[in-house]
Amino acid sequence: MTMNAISRSQIYVLDQDEALDFYVGKLGLEVHTDSDLGFMRWLTVNVPGDPGHEILLEKPGPPALDPATAEQVRELLTKGAMGGWLCLTTDDARKTYETLVAKGVDITDEPTERPYGIDFGIRDPFGNRIRIGQMHPQG
Repeated sequence: MTMNAISRSQIYVLDQDEALDFYVGKLGLEVHTDSDLGFMRWLTVNVPGDPGHEILLEKPGPPALDPATAEQVRELLTKGAMGGWLCLTTDDARKTYETLVAKGVDITDEPTERPYGIDFGIRDPFGNRIRIGQMHPQG
């Protein structure tokens, strides 16, 4: 048995409509699935052209969390202590940075040359940390 791909990742968000505005409207990701399952809204996004890796934008609550635990997760997320972590790549880190600054995205650090490429940090409206990088070719 061999694993061959990561198909889904999950991060917590406090408001799924606000998450859509951020991830689709500001970052340029696309909606993969938006389904009302009755017990929860299954909302996933993906990088355009990469539908094989979805990010679940999950609101803390049932069925995964009981109400008391969900409230603790919301509280920690609001404090910035529970945020998830994503890494996205781009062909031009500096241009992407300028575009996101113009859109009012919360920037945590500016583009910086690193051994692996150029990257910078942002934060979504819920405290999740995101790194955006222009990676050096691997060789």
